[in-house]
Amino acid sequence: MLHALYLLGIAAFATSGVLAAHRANMDPFGGFVLAFAAAISGGTLRDLILDRHPLYWTHDWLLLVLIASVAATTMLYLRRRQTLPHRALMVVDAIGLAVVTVIGARAAIDAHVTPVAVLILAVLTGVTGEVIRDVLCGEFPPLLLREEVYATAALAGAASYLGLHWAGTPDTVNIAVSAGLVFALRMAAVFRDLHLPRLQRVAG
Repeated sequence: MLHALYLLGIAAFATSGVLAAHRANMDPFGGFVLAFAAAISGGTLRDLILDRHPLYWTHDWLLLVLIASVAATTMLYLRRRQTLPHRALMVVDAIGLAVVTVIGARAAIDAHVTPVAVLILAVLTGVTGEVIRDVLCGEFPPLLLREEVYATAALAGAASYLGLHWAGTPDTVNIAVSAGLVFALRMAAVFRDLHLPRLQRVAG
């Protein structure tokens, strides 16, 4: 189950990269660059912090072929349709965020790091690809640093996974509940226009 969800999360982030490139009027090369950046950046940062070598994607042909195939298919779809589906980028991005955050939490737990480090690594795994994607698209500040419920959704999911792991519940339940929580929070923010409060300048 975990491996299937892992591939789903990677595919979702690859799709979100292409959708972002389409919105930014990039060429096909830009679409591939953003697909790979969105899909593998979070896991790469996690593995570098955990000193895990070789990096997971450097010896996984299936993963690289999946990203390239998803990117090409998405670009062909957009070329035929010519319009970006309403809120499609946020929906597929939420799928990727949900799955990859949980995978990051699982990897951190397996590495026997502290609970706080589990939360940090899970959130970094989930959000790094989005940050790099937005920066490459010229969006400043990235979605993560605006008032959107994004990293907070990932943090809630990571905390849920960690708590359920401590409680000894089956891992399939942990994954389903935690990924579902991240996705539900992100979709509630998107469709109900929920935002975190902005930092306000205090009047002197």
